[in-house]
Amino acid sequence: MHILNFSPAHAIYTTPASPHKHRGPRKQRGMASPAGRSCTRYSKIPEFLVGPIGQPMPAVGLGTASHPFMEEEVRAAVLTALELGYRHIDTAALYASERVVGKAMAEAVQRGIVASREELFVTSKVWCTQCHPELVLPSLKESLQNLQMEYVDLYLIHWPMAVKPSKPHFPMKREDIVPMDLSGVWKAMEECHRLGIAKMIGVSNFTTKKLQELLAIAKISPAVNQVELNPTWQQKKLIEFCKDKSIQVVAYSPLGGQRIPKMNPVRQSDVLEEIGKARGKSVAQISLRWIYEQGASMVVKSLKRERLKENIEIFDWELSDEDRLKIDQIPQRKLITVQNLLCPEGISSVDISDVDVLEM
Repeated sequence: MHILNFSPAHAIYTTPASPHKHRGPRKQRGMASPAGRSCTRYSKIPEFLVGPIGQPMPAVGLGTASHPFMEEEVRAAVLTALELGYRHIDTAALYASERVVGKAMAEAVQRGIVASREELFVTSKVWCTQCHPELVLPSLKESLQNLQMEYVDLYLIHWPMAVKPSKPHFPMKREDIVPMDLSGVWKAMEECHRLGIAKMIGVSNFTTKKLQELLAIAKISPAVNQVELNPTWQQKKLIEFCKDKSIQVVAYSPLGGQRIPKMNPVRQSDVLEEIGKARGKSVAQISLRWIYEQGASMVVKSLKRERLKENIEIFDWELSDEDRLKIDQIPQRKLITVQNLLCPEGISSVDISDVDVLEM
């Protein structure tokens, strides 16, 4: 296996940029606060200190899920994002984007865009078909081979659900769902951390109930819970729970998702549009700023340079109390559910109703 080395011979050594002047999220109990510095001279993206030792995690990252998967477009988006100052790249075994992410990062090194491996924050995830104690470590090793890296900064359980072993895919057959050995799977995640090939471990799409189950058996608490989060699905109960347990929330679909653009509740929000017009900001920027002010990180997906740039221009201004009150009153609607992952036909012998509990 060829490992992406980020050799110092190619490094561009810089002094840290001056902290970008902004008012970050109000510090609350148990919640990470911005580290108050930029990653490099290229970046103006603040970082959160996450996990038991406070490892820096950029407030905004690039998501690489694409359906259908478009390799060249994703490669170009990763390179463009890195040029603009993004340093967090989010991928997963399911996305089929790990190889292209690794190649794009190697190209970024060759072109001098990235100074060292330590400058990057890479997240990947283990899919439901590998959510078995004996398959977690092999799945991560395969992801590392695809990425051409020796470690990921964050490794997540993609969903709190297990499916009969197979290659990552969806939709999945309902009859293939099997009881999940959460304790065994998490012990395997902890082993990934112990081996140093996952600097931090966490979860995705976990409700407060699922987090309570995990915390009861975990020796290493999850550093992160990546969930659907935006002004039209605010997850207030979950955010407060995670703050109390020192779990960093990371928002996916922060702009309402892209699968059905004509039914996007964020981009079609009259409230967000009104606030944006009054402030000279886009609806996307209002949504992302609101998420940042909750103390949450986020991964945003875009293939367009102007959108990628716009998505990180949210740190030198803030919402007003009146803005926040209006956003608090937006009707709530969850778009991403476990049902989206399953074939409509068939019957599951495993009760997965607690995976999709709607917590307001």
